[in-house]
Amino acid sequence: MGDTGDVQLHVRVEGGQGSAGPTKDSIPSNETPPPPSKLRHWRWWLMVALNIFFVLAGQTVAVLLGRLYFNEGGNSKWMATIVQSAGFPVLFIPLLLYPSPPASTATVAYIVKVAVTCICLGLIIAGDNLMYSYGLLYLPVSTYSLICATQLAFNAVFAYFINSQKFTSPILNSVVLLTFSAALLGAQSDSEDSANVPKGKYPLGFVLTLGASATYSLILCLTQLAFQKVLKSETFSVVLWMLICTSFVATIATVVGLFASGESSGLHQEMEVYGKGKVSYLMTLIWTAVAWQVSSVGVVGLVFVVSSLFSNAVSTLALPLVPIFAVVFFHDKMEGVKIIAMLIAIWGFVSYIYHHYLDDKKTKRAIAIDAE
Repeated sequence: MGDTGDVQLHVRVEGGQGSAGPTKDSIPSNETPPPPSKLRHWRWWLMVALNIFFVLAGQTVAVLLGRLYFNEGGNSKWMATIVQSAGFPVLFIPLLLYPSPPASTATVAYIVKVAVTCICLGLIIAGDNLMYSYGLLYLPVSTYSLICATQLAFNAVFAYFINSQKFTSPILNSVVLLTFSAALLGAQSDSEDSANVPKGKYPLGFVLTLGASATYSLILCLTQLAFQKVLKSETFSVVLWMLICTSFVATIATVVGLFASGESSGLHQEMEVYGKGKVSYLMTLIWTAVAWQVSSVGVVGLVFVVSSLFSNAVSTLALPLVPIFAVVFFHDKMEGVKIIAMLIAIWGFVSYIYHHYLDDKKTKRAIAIDAE
């Protein structure tokens, strides 16, 4: 769909999985063809439901654990950044479940281009994760999540300039609504913040989270461009390898930042004074890393079994869930401005999805006409 506003990764199934099953000639002459089975249909729905759960649960748990880390005495922005990418070895699990077919020999020039692409994207991801860490430290988690919803608006703008994707009325409406939602939160004073948020840091946290959302959208558009111009392949395993390589680079960059900043020397003391104890400190970091990668597996899984449109929609759908849990677990205040901002953000999200519904409907109609 050339005029959609999100990043489209049209993943093809590898290893002949697209086959519809045994052909008529493969059925013995003394047997009748088996009746149509609903097993494959239910397996497809099960995979969709499982991946939706991975996205919603992974993203929600990761953000809440990230806030818990700061609430209980964690203070290292670089450590909070590392865990956002350091769990990438988890991605080898789905990679082993869906192995790649034998690859053709790559030229040196191709390998160099792919390496440079992964390094550049990995460094941008590291900077983006650092901004998210600062935002999560300086903002209540409910405000943080609502601001992150602006990534849809940024995505539409960047896709227009980088991926030559068109603006439509629903997309423009979505951009305006999400921008207005962020503006409401930006105008809010930090006197309403939760007790664990540093005072006077609200404006900086707002700007950094907004910048992180814009950078994340830029990363998605650049990734699509990389698949089209550099990798020239969009199979499930290639998408996973791209995630693994960029996450590896991002992790190396943030580990270097941790030691260069001097924060590494205070990690032992940070673990000693952590509010819930040493074991809880380690478990918080480990499960935050795992949760981010579980979310990544769900995102890629939905691209694989449905479409990138649906994957992007589900990922954004998780954002309004976090403020609800934040009120329950961290006692964040959901006063009038935040509630209005959340409703406007949801309205903008629905407008964004409605555009893609119309676009998908138009595409299916065109395919049906061509098939006649």
